[in-house]
Amino acid sequence: MSYIGLLVGNPSLLSVVIVSVIFVLALGLFLSGKFGSKQPSKNPFATDTARPPKQVVADQNVRDKVLKQGFTASKVPENLDAVIIGSGIGGLTVGATMAKAGKKVLLLEQHDQAGGCCHTFIEKGFEFDVGIHYCGELGDGTLTKLAIDQLTDGQLVWEQVDEIYDQVIISDSNGGKRRTYDMKSGKREVFRENLVRQFPEEVKAIDKFMALLKDNKNQFSRGILLKIIPKWISRILISTGIVHLITSHYRGAKKTLDEVLEGITTNKDLRTVFSYCFGDFGTPPDKCPFFMQACLMNHFMRGGYYPRGGASEIAFHMIPVIEAAGGKCLVRAPVSEIVLDKEGKATGVVVRKGGNNITINAPMVISGAGVFNTAKMLSPKVAPSVTKVVERKEGFQHGYGGFSLFVGLNGTSEELGLPKRQNWYFTSNELSKTFWEYMNLSTEEAMEKSVPLVFISFPSAKDSSWNERHPGKAVCTVVTMANWEWFQPWEEERVKNRGDGYESVKDAIAKNMWKRVLDLYPQLEDKVEYFEAGSPVTNKYYLAAQKGEMYGLDHNKERFSAKAALALHPSSRVPNLYLTGQDVMTCGFSGGLYGGLFTACHTLNRNVLLDLISLKKKVKKAKSKKN
Repeated sequence: MSYIGLLVGNPSLLSVVIVSVIFVLALGLFLSGKFGSKQPSKNPFATDTARPPKQVVADQNVRDKVLKQGFTASKVPENLDAVIIGSGIGGLTVGATMAKAGKKVLLLEQHDQAGGCCHTFIEKGFEFDVGIHYCGELGDGTLTKLAIDQLTDGQLVWEQVDEIYDQVIISDSNGGKRRTYDMKSGKREVFRENLVRQFPEEVKAIDKFMALLKDNKNQFSRGILLKIIPKWISRILISTGIVHLITSHYRGAKKTLDEVLEGITTNKDLRTVFSYCFGDFGTPPDKCPFFMQACLMNHFMRGGYYPRGGASEIAFHMIPVIEAAGGKCLVRAPVSEIVLDKEGKATGVVVRKGGNNITINAPMVISGAGVFNTAKMLSPKVAPSVTKVVERKEGFQHGYGGFSLFVGLNGTSEELGLPKRQNWYFTSNELSKTFWEYMNLSTEEAMEKSVPLVFISFPSAKDSSWNERHPGKAVCTVVTMANWEWFQPWEEERVKNRGDGYESVKDAIAKNMWKRVLDLYPQLEDKVEYFEAGSPVTNKYYLAAQKGEMYGLDHNKERFSAKAALALHPSSRVPNLYLTGQDVMTCGFSGGLYGGLFTACHTLNRNVLLDLISLKKKVKKAKSKKN
């Protein structure tokens, strides 16, 4: 009989012994702070390095010296400890964490600016974020806030958005009568009471939903153990089924969001409120696991936060930490190949520059480029048996295409009456149905059809430094999902010169999105100075997203099985090659951040999460004494 049979079908003394030994072994390694026979690196979070933040640096020349350091072979540091592919939040996090442990790392970014989805761009005097709209769990005292404080030496300031951090608007496709629901931040009781106020007949459904959110938080925190402990122990926990005795997280991931909500309430508006922010990870409610939406609800329950100075502040303050240990972050450095030796071990990378191949050697390679891009970089000529980073059979597929609209406005946010909160605008309370109806349209139909989901944000209203840096101006960012195939015919065309056909499709969808904004903010109609959209092929060019996806791997339920969690472990199937970023964990700022921290556990051979928790206690004690 298999171990799983012993453990589940016929519990016995032997099964208890097996469970106890393996779990104690895993927990012991987790709590020990070191993971193997190798000497662990020094504690990157031994002391609190946060210092009072300085003013936002507005001089673009100063910022460019940090964010736009162009690649040349002469700039590559000698005696590297690691080379990191990609400078998104995952690469930055693992790089800065290793640097704080005294390691010299090199980040290589294919774009002309560091930051990945955390970068900003400026056009016609307007500054736009491409991926960071708001983040949760960044209040004082949270572990996420502490981690960022350490990785930026306290220089990144997070400002809270409105108490009503999101509004859910449900209308018909013609912008007719609208129903508006507020999402209010606060303690769990405040969050619940706000829902009850708006749905007084649905108290039982709301209480059931709140109970599921609480349980999800507990189970998820146990589930991430698989990412932190050594891969061989994770494999044992999964193959024996013991992981399901530790947490119900992976079994719970088998149910979609729609399936769970159908058992809670028949009220479609309430289901919409329970589901509304699925656009933050890009997979519709009939395909994503319930736990993914629950994670987001828990994530934002205490409020949303925005980085003062914009998203580019993240890389701007993390790169100096990397440089302090002798490392570098170089841009315009596309990695064409991960070099493997005859034994199939990663030994470095090849950068394709100016028609030349430049090999950079390092004892370990860390990829934050996503699993599909990473697989393409592995040469099949050397050790073809290890070129599969993960197995596609686990349900991995590209996420859906993202489409963004960037609008520059004449006037300040105050003059234009722009809120700090976000708006989620839907043309129906049947989210999955309208999502698929829209995604299955032909290109011509999509140009005419109302967009069923738009996310509306005003970064200029959320940033206290904005008016000083961009006086008299405001910006609006609008986001939706789009079918890659609508734009695929132009993927090989030159950026900003893809032709009239491409521009017609892009502009038609952008104008349909803008109509939804004007439904809510008609005062903006004659205030537009800049109007530009980014399509899925834009994402492919700037973010190296093969299918124009914003969120990496699709967040379907198959991706979050226990076997998939093992396949997406920071330690890849290729020796000395590690994965990091949103594909290791989940998408989003926090998902990428913790993906980076999990990877650092393995590259440094120590539990840096425990190091952070220990520092959190010290900081709390020090503040208590000071007060």
